[in-house]
Amino acid sequence: MNVAACKILIAAIGNPDRGDDGVGILVASRLADRLPPDVTLIMRSGNLLSLIEEWAGFHAVICVDAAAAIGVPGRIHRIDAADGTLAVDLSFQSSHAFGLAETIALGRALHALPEIVIVYAIEGFCFDAAAPMTPVVEAAAGDAAGAIIAETNRLLCEEVILHA
Repeated sequence: MNVAACKILIAAIGNPDRGDDGVGILVASRLADRLPPDVTLIMRSGNLLSLIEEWAGFHAVICVDAAAAIGVPGRIHRIDAADGTLAVDLSFQSSHAFGLAETIALGRALHALPEIVIVYAIEGFCFDAAAPMTPVVEAAAGDAAGAIIAETNRLLCEEVILHA
């Protein structure tokens, strides 16, 4: 693969009308205009099955979504999901009909995953309809955006080094 072919997709997932479930969309707003040119940012809510078609042709996909609290709301988990499964204890709390874990599993079964799949899961607390986002989860959005920017820069630099 040449460096020009190193395309990265960031999929921000969530429903801003369901409390902490909207954190992925908030992260996307914090990423706007801060990403390198070879990075595409999309926002998705609801059924995520279409992601399989959307990530076709990308070298890497980075997803950001809310997850059920397993310890500390606002904690960010970075998961390399290309080779394995998403952690069993990290349940993606969502209103999505076909969620992220299922979409990644189906993409893997169909041999339709990009080479690199990274998930940033932010533990939420309240996923009720019309609820505001929990302040600690809202604060984590900035940290997640920074981590995603660093991740995209790292991936692009690795491609440059590998193909120099």
